[in-house]
Amino acid sequence: MRARMVHIGHQQLSQAYSPHGEHINAVDRARLNELLLDAAEQLPNVTLFFEYQFVHANIIDGHMIFVNNSQEHIYEADLIVGADGAYSKVRSQMMRATRMNYEQVYIDTAYCELSMPPIQGKDGEPSFALDPNHLHIWPRHTFMLIALPNPDRSFTCTLFMPFDMFDAIDTEEKLLAFFNEHFKDAVPLIGRDRLIQDYFAHPRGSLITVKASPHHVDGKAVMIGDAAHAMVPFYGQGMNCGFQDVEVLHSILDRYGVTPLLRNDEQGNTHVPGLKEALEAYSEEHVKDTHTICELALYNYYEMRSAVTSLRYMARKKVESLIHIAFPHLIIPLYTMVSFSTYPYSQALQRWKRQNYWLHVSAVAAATATVAIVGIYSQRHLRHLGHLAWQQLLSSSQVVKNTMMSIKA
Repeated sequence: MRARMVHIGHQQLSQAYSPHGEHINAVDRARLNELLLDAAEQLPNVTLFFEYQFVHANIIDGHMIFVNNSQEHIYEADLIVGADGAYSKVRSQMMRATRMNYEQVYIDTAYCELSMPPIQGKDGEPSFALDPNHLHIWPRHTFMLIALPNPDRSFTCTLFMPFDMFDAIDTEEKLLAFFNEHFKDAVPLIGRDRLIQDYFAHPRGSLITVKASPHHVDGKAVMIGDAAHAMVPFYGQGMNCGFQDVEVLHSILDRYGVTPLLRNDEQGNTHVPGLKEALEAYSEEHVKDTHTICELALYNYYEMRSAVTSLRYMARKKVESLIHIAFPHLIIPLYTMVSFSTYPYSQALQRWKRQNYWLHVSAVAAATATVAIVGIYSQRHLRHLGHLAWQQLLSSSQVVKNTMMSIKA
């Protein structure tokens, strides 16, 4: 998808993600999970277990308890990696073992998934109902509908809006009236019957932001992905950030020379040399980036549902893009830094703030200069007009004088 397609009334406005034509990808997460599991299964030092429920862990001792078919299984590990999602049980056990700052916030927005089937193309084959190279948005300020393309030429549509609005739409008549008022062009594409079926059959999902710090406990445990930093989905960076966690963690382990070899300390306890220091560095360096992308994801929700309809927003994006094309290293759009570069999220945000400051200063300076020029021109113009008026007055006086002399004569 190379751009957003903003649906406003009967109009569609394409807003490119990048001035250089870069694109984002719509990925089937279930299929991606299957590919990753297949790849992991091929590794000789990896064993996969399914239908094991994690129950408890003693983080310091490395003891973990799982239940499978009502049977309890105990395992030991030198390092526990918690990648078990936003409601992580590993994180809750880590919080017992260290002073961890933890923040969990729900936003007052729910979501419901709908589906837009393929249409029949000119050749009789299934085709996309909308342009598949766009992320389609119907922004309505406090709520919105989006549509993402799928490989089978369908679209997955998601309705985001406050819980009380969902609660108020409790009949088929209210649902159809709501969609015909706000998303009229989407109704025939989704289909009346399918819309009703999906809306009332599919659950309402909650949207949560989770921040935790630190991301580790000594040299014993570390958490990655949503377990450490769950975010709302509006920047499309949740999965990317999880992959980045792995990349950053591995680079730091390499920096500290950590290898999977155990050593005995002075007390006779086994440990992995350098692991504790590496995990401390991981939290020190990476936590600020994960917190930043959580905030940016919230900001992008406002941008998608409201700002994309603003002339001021579109003008600013255009100016940013033009400057970036002319001077690539002077101005870099925030979306480009986040989605199309390896900038750490915190550095991208700080640079964007500096750019906004100087763009604002430049705009004020340009406006001031324009006013000054107009003022100087106006003064000269007024003096010129005054001179012309005075000449006209003298000419008029002479006419009156001549007229009076004629009357007297």
